[in-house]
Amino acid sequence: MTNRFDKSRLPSRHVSVGPERAPQRSYYYAMGMSEEDINKPFVGIASAGNDSAPCNTLLDVQADTAREGVIEAGGTPRRFNTITVTDGIAMGHQGMKASLVSREVIADSVELSVRGHCYDAVIGYAGCDKSLPGMMMAMLRLNVPSIFVYGGSILPGRFHDQDVTVVDVFEAVGQHSAGNCPLQELIELEKVACPGHGACGGQFTANTMACVAEAIGLSLPNSNMAPAPYETRDDMARAAGRQIMNLIELNLRPRDICTKDAFINAARVVAATGGSTNAALHLPAMANEAGIDFDLFDVAEIFKTTPYLADLKPGGKYVAKDMHAAGGVYMLMKTMMENDLIKGDCITVTGKTLGENIEEITWNPDQKVIYDVQHAITKTGGVVGLRGSLAPEGAIVKVAGMARLQFRGPAQVFECEEDAYAAVEQRQIKEGAVIVIRNEGPKGGPGMREMLATTAALYGQGMGEKVALITDGRFSGGTRGFCIGHVGPEAADGGPIGLIEDGDIINIDAVAGVIDLEVDDNIMEERRKKFTRRETDYGSGALWRYAQNVGPAYQGAVTHPGAKAEKNAYADI
Repeated sequence: MTNRFDKSRLPSRHVSVGPERAPQRSYYYAMGMSEEDINKPFVGIASAGNDSAPCNTLLDVQADTAREGVIEAGGTPRRFNTITVTDGIAMGHQGMKASLVSREVIADSVELSVRGHCYDAVIGYAGCDKSLPGMMMAMLRLNVPSIFVYGGSILPGRFHDQDVTVVDVFEAVGQHSAGNCPLQELIELEKVACPGHGACGGQFTANTMACVAEAIGLSLPNSNMAPAPYETRDDMARAAGRQIMNLIELNLRPRDICTKDAFINAARVVAATGGSTNAALHLPAMANEAGIDFDLFDVAEIFKTTPYLADLKPGGKYVAKDMHAAGGVYMLMKTMMENDLIKGDCITVTGKTLGENIEEITWNPDQKVIYDVQHAITKTGGVVGLRGSLAPEGAIVKVAGMARLQFRGPAQVFECEEDAYAAVEQRQIKEGAVIVIRNEGPKGGPGMREMLATTAALYGQGMGEKVALITDGRFSGGTRGFCIGHVGPEAADGGPIGLIEDGDIINIDAVAGVIDLEVDDNIMEERRKKFTRRETDYGSGALWRYAQNVGPAYQGAVTHPGAKAEKNAYADI
């Protein structure tokens, strides 16, 4: 089998070929490798597995199963691990500032491990939110043959004879604070909401980016929506291990796959599934690694012409398990391609085009999760981009399941999430208000926190449809309601959000894609002269370093110039 591969053209030659590499080979012999093993291509299997949360607990097991496929197809697997920060645990306190930063750390750590050990290809396993884009960013940065594998979602919990997710627990906290949920009932719910292994089950950030991985061509067809406990995931792991060896032979790389058209396909799938607003942050960040211009405004334009097709939580009825049973991401893309919403000529990790993969799918008219385009849930997507005097660099809102798409009201301003959450708990939020949470952007947070605890508490109190909320931070994929995130420029950069005062009128129109601050320009100029940047509590460490390097949200909140400034790609060493 090794005759299929010319080791002299692969990165691993630097650590395994020639007399001068005897010291390196001595380490491989120490680990029980044979001369034959050393002469094969080295496949790095990167796993974000750990005991931090159920999202990640099965990743190492699946990654080890992928080894078997690599060996069967003539390669030598080398597994290594990276970190995760699990949003459901980090949510609602200072720990959430580590979440988005972890995306960069994951990408950097995978890059460094592959560079240092000269691996020829990568299979990446991820579970929780930021580990998915982080892993794919590393693949695009390294540009060696790569396959992304999602660890799978959790099965839904059952409470009062209904499916529930962790978002129901967050909202129950709000109900409890409003006196509408007894403590014992909250305790009973928290014990059954997450019944086992896997990432959050709704179309939150993890499942959204898992759909992106298939739509963009980095994952095998219909491999990602199967829940984590399903035995079929072992078959998927071995298939990924076997296929990575074919990609090495073909020299088919991530940047061959993730073209501008592939990013357009991915953005369409996000909108069609009512996916997380975080995709509008992660897609530009991934594009940066490939040297492709693709920012929030490109994403927003695509959203405008994409119908909402998959009836998934939090705006809809179903979870990832149901979408898998209905036929998965490829079933969704079947109706989209038939209606010219998917560009089918993009190559994928199968070695075939996306269109060729989709042709193998037969439409299932009996399932109830995925609507065909002709009978869409709504004619425009579940996520909308906004722009206006309040957000010259854009903002984003998830409208899936929302009845009200316009909102105008007076600002109620908070300088951080803790202050806003305290006001919610103390029932100080006024009906009809536009809640402003600022200094939570990439630089100002630092780390661009998500606000699920605050938005869920508002819903639990029955205020979810009666207020709007805007922030230069982010919202969880589990957030619902009129919640606008990624407002830019952020307060730390002197953006308009940093100049709002209590009582200012804010007008939001998700139909027209507009978000305006109705304050006279002369008044804004006077406020700008008096503006001082709020100092954060972080003067050292990873969060400080991130704040020094991070760019604006509309470009993905990235920390380096990307492939456009690259002098040589790792894959070409």
